Amino acid sequence: MELYALKGYQNTSITDLQNALDIGRGTLYYYFKDQEDLFRTCMERYFLEPKQNALKSVTEDAGIEDMIQTMLTYVNTIEQSLLTFVNKQINTSNSNGLMLQAYHMFPAMKRQAKRLALTEVHLWRQAILHDQRAGLIRHDIDVEQVSLMFTYIKSSFDAGLADSQMDFTLIRKSYTEFHKLLKK
Repeated sequence: MELYALKGYQNTSITDLQNALDIGRGTLYYYFKDQEDLFRTCMERYFLEPKQNALKSVTEDAGIEDMIQTMLTYVNTIEQSLLTFVNKQINTSNSNGLMLQAYHMFPAMKRQAKRLALTEVHLWRQAILHDQRAGLIRHDIDVEQVSLMFTYIKSSFDAGLADSQMDFTLIRKSYTEFHKLLKK
């Protein structure tokens, strides 16, 4: 993943991958059909699986605080992945560019990402309704709009707002402050 993030998919050769992984070509092809298969696997592992696992952990009776914690855990997983890279020039912008390329190359992956995004919006909606029924937040809010706003919090902190990396501290603070606005 680090090599793809640094050089891009198009500029990464099988030889580059062999050297980075310290394995022979035969071993690489034993586990992956071709470079496209390896790239798809990397994208799924680093982007889709963490979000899917996070969303699967949400219970039916989850409230807003539970959802905030779930999404912060998910974001932390991404942050920890980026911190394992030796090359500190790699940031969330590199990663996002790769994911967009993967969506273009693998339409099924794009559909899966869209399903995950819709699931996230649905879970925020359920959490908001849960907290409304429990009397924890105001009833005069547009549940649909607020669920979208919660979803947009993490996607709005791109590299343009920080030096070169998504500012994970701002995400945490924004969830908390937005939640405060909803409380009675």
